[in-house]
Amino acid sequence: MKLSPALIEAYTKERISAHEAQARAEFIAWGPVVFQASRLLIKFGLLEHISKSEDGLTRTELCERTGLTDYAVKCLTEAGLCIGLILVNTESDRFTLSKTGWFLLNDPATRVNIDFNHDVNYEGWFHLEEALKEGRPAGLKHFGDWPTIYEALSELPPQAQKSWFGFDHFYSDTSFPEALDIVFGKYQIRSLYDVGGNTGKWALQCVGHDPEVEVTILDLPQQINMMQANIAGKPGAERIKGYGINLLDANALFPQREGGLDAIWMSQFLDCFSGEEIVSILTRAKNAMTKDTRLFIMETLWDRQRFETAAFCLTMTSLYFTALANGNSKMYNTDDLSRYISLSGLNVECIFDGLGQGHSIVVCRKDEA
Repeated sequence: MKLSPALIEAYTKERISAHEAQARAEFIAWGPVVFQASRLLIKFGLLEHISKSEDGLTRTELCERTGLTDYAVKCLTEAGLCIGLILVNTESDRFTLSKTGWFLLNDPATRVNIDFNHDVNYEGWFHLEEALKEGRPAGLKHFGDWPTIYEALSELPPQAQKSWFGFDHFYSDTSFPEALDIVFGKYQIRSLYDVGGNTGKWALQCVGHDPEVEVTILDLPQQINMMQANIAGKPGAERIKGYGINLLDANALFPQREGGLDAIWMSQFLDCFSGEEIVSILTRAKNAMTKDTRLFIMETLWDRQRFETAAFCLTMTSLYFTALANGNSKMYNTDDLSRYISLSGLNVECIFDGLGQGHSIVVCRKDEA
């Protein structure tokens, strides 16, 4: 296994004492209630009120500002102390925000992750064991009877849908400016297939960045409908087309473009499929390519992360794919993705790292042999 320098330091040797290890083990054991108590400290406004106070707040003051009972505030502030979100002055009994509490309250990535895990994943996690054994998203039944979450997206409850797209867009959107510079700055792109284009955010970025490029989004028919509604009336929308396709169907071929195709774009897409499915999709993509077509795969490869926290978030996200998304995909590492690319008859030309929240772009070409 190849790891970035930061991950070699984190994952190849023991770094904590036995006492710290025991404390961490108990933190894991109480993890579900740690999550919910922390979420409610935010939702009920306790952390925000504390953060805005100059000298901290007493329990009585927190009751007055939040409208919660003394019992509720006492339970949550005591939990917050033990979790490490707040501190207390033992002489004045005033609570102040800790560094961890500040990040929980203010870090955009953390807030997106909290909403995603509560609104989309939390009840589904209970079926993780079942999902791992059976290779299917057993936790998805919480929302309804669908084979994968992708067919369900247009029918998820509004809050779950909001949090799902918020999670998906947050991580990709931060990479888009740098990605546009790579795709359009280093290559001559006038025609592009956006595979798994969801609501058309990347397609809109492309047509806004380049006045000549034409984009075709390949996605499930119900997603194409959502995309068309989302882009309607926006600048460049007339240069965005939709092509309904079930990419899990090995017989569903990519459309052939008259005059050839300059680029195929797959952003946070291949992690939605198993290795066998990835090879099938890439093989069909290859058949729509010429020797001059570039395939751009933008993924958050966990082994290439500069920070341990990023790798942690990504490997935990793999279990969302297991329990709720499809039961058989994950956040891949470089070795896995490179192997699937090779098996499909494509070659890795180069890799750009460090985009946005930790994305890499793998640039592929067709094997001319």
